Amino acid sequence: MRMVFWGIIIAFAALQALIRLAPTDPARWHVDPFAAADPAPGGVKRLLTVPMDPEEALTRLAAIAETEPRTRHIAGSVEEGRLTYRSRTAFWGFPDFTTIAARPHESGAEVVILARLRFGKSDLGVNGRRAEAWIEAAGF
Repeated sequence: MRMVFWGIIIAFAALQALIRLAPTDPARWHVDPFAAADPAPGGVKRLLTVPMDPEEALTRLAAIAETEPRTRHIAGSVEEGRLTYRSRTAFWGFPDFTTIAARPHESGAEVVILARLRFGKSDLGVNGRRAEAWIEAAGF
């Protein structure tokens, strides 16, 4: 019985190490979200038009992302017109990647939020809720 217990503990620790220590390759995740396909299942792509210039829209979204718990900037800049963030779930530490971008549009800026999961096929709606929360917090 004790062997089974320790086997479960070791398997859990190994899984945690695999998830938390897997390297992040920014080139893989920092893609053009306007050109990217819909990342479903488990991801979300939201495209919207806002009445402000692209730099202001990205600055607002970046400020929100920077305050999110367990979220880290991994690539890009407002000046580049695209930023990518990695957010981890609280317990397991599963990484999700969110790329935000903005470009000029006749009525202001066209903004896209592309959120994807790295492991599995479902995130139980976490990426969609994150994208919606960022949009709402930015006042779009």
